Amino acid sequence: MPATLPPSRTRSDGGTPAALLRRGLAALAALPLLALTACGYGSQADDGTSQQKIAAGAEKIDGLDSVRIGYFGNLTHATALVGVQKGFFQKELGATRAKYQVFNAGPSEIEALNSGSIDIGWIGPSPAINGYTKSGGKNLRIVSGSASGGVKLVVNPKKIKSLKDVKGKKIATPQLGNTQDVAFLDWIARQGWKVGAQSGKGDVSVVRTDNKVTPDAYKSGSIDGAWVPEPTASKLVAEGAKVLLDEADLWPGKKFVITNVVVSQKFLTEHPKVVEAVLRASVETNKWINAHPDAAKAAANRQLEADSGKTLPADVLDPAWKSIRITDDPLASTLDTEAEHAVKAGLLKQPKLDGIYDLTLLNKILKAEGEPAVSDAGLGVR
Repeated sequence: MPATLPPSRTRSDGGTPAALLRRGLAALAALPLLALTACGYGSQADDGTSQQKIAAGAEKIDGLDSVRIGYFGNLTHATALVGVQKGFFQKELGATRAKYQVFNAGPSEIEALNSGSIDIGWIGPSPAINGYTKSGGKNLRIVSGSASGGVKLVVNPKKIKSLKDVKGKKIATPQLGNTQDVAFLDWIARQGWKVGAQSGKGDVSVVRTDNKVTPDAYKSGSIDGAWVPEPTASKLVAEGAKVLLDEADLWPGKKFVITNVVVSQKFLTEHPKVVEAVLRASVETNKWINAHPDAAKAAANRQLEADSGKTLPADVLDPAWKSIRITDDPLASTLDTEAEHAVKAGLLKQPKLDGIYDLTLLNKILKAEGEPAVSDAGLGVR
C-alpha cells in the first residue's frame, strides 16, 4: 500500500436499488454489490467473431474445444475490445474457439465466472475484490492488469465553479459501493464533509445512477455532476459539463487500476496453457494498442458498434481514449488501497486479499518479451 493514501479510485458500471435488494440486505451489509445489474449472465458478442478463421493445421490447446471470455462494452475494457476486433485472442488459441460474452455489470460477470458460464473475464477492481472475499478466496484470481485511469468528476459549470462548490450539490456515481462510489465517498471524507454511505445523504447528495441514464439526468438538471468513468464522463462534457477533477491526479504517478483480467481458479488449475494463451494475446494486444493508438481507438469503436449497435462520436471518443492508460501491470498496491477506502467508508468489512493475484503466467510471458516483471504487492499466491 502506498505510504500516502490518495483519494480513491474507481471502476464503472451502475446498478439499481431493486437489483441491490434482490441480492439481499445481509449480503449488502457485508459486501455491497459493486456494479450494474444486467440481464442474465451477459449477452453473446454479436461481432462476427464466430466467423474468425482458425488457421489451417491449428490444434486445440489441452484438447479444449472453446474458452469463454467476458468483458464490458466500454473503453476501460479496451484490451478486450481491440483483442476481439483484431482477432488476437483467436490467433493465440489456435483451434480452441474463443467465445465472448458482453456484460453490463460486475456482479453478473462474477456470477457467470462462479457458475462456469465464462472462464476468463475483464473486470473492475471492486467486483474482483467483492467476488474474492465473498467466496473466502476460492473463486477467482487476478492474472493480469489491463487499464488505468479514465475516471473524472464532471460538473455543471453554472452551478459548480470550484471543488468547494461541490458541497450541497447532487453528484451521481454509478452504483452504491461500486469503485467510483467508493472513490467519491473517500474524496468527500477528505474534504471534511459528512455523507451517509448507504443513504448518500449529507453535505453532498450522492445519487446512484446507472451510467446509461446519467447523461439524461444531467440534461434534465436532476444531478449537478458525476464521478464517472469513460466514456460517460466525456458524454457529459459533450452536453456542456466541465471536468473539475481527473482522478488520476489523486494517485502517485497518476496510475490506478481500473480494469484487471480475472480467471476462475478451477479453470486456471485445469487449463493453464489456455490461460497462458489468452494472456499472451492480452500482452500482444496491449503492445499493439500502445504502438498504434489511433488505429486501436478505431478498432475499439468498431467493436463497440458490433456489440451495441452504436459507435461513439469523435467528441466523446477522442477525449475518453486519451485519459485511459493501457497496461499489463495490475497496479496491485492501488487495489489494496481501494479496499481500504471501502472499509473506511463502511461499505466493506476488512478483506483478506492474500492470494487474490497469481501473476506467474503473466510474468513468464513478459520475461519472454524482454519486459520487466510486475508486482503483486505481496498479495499473490504463496
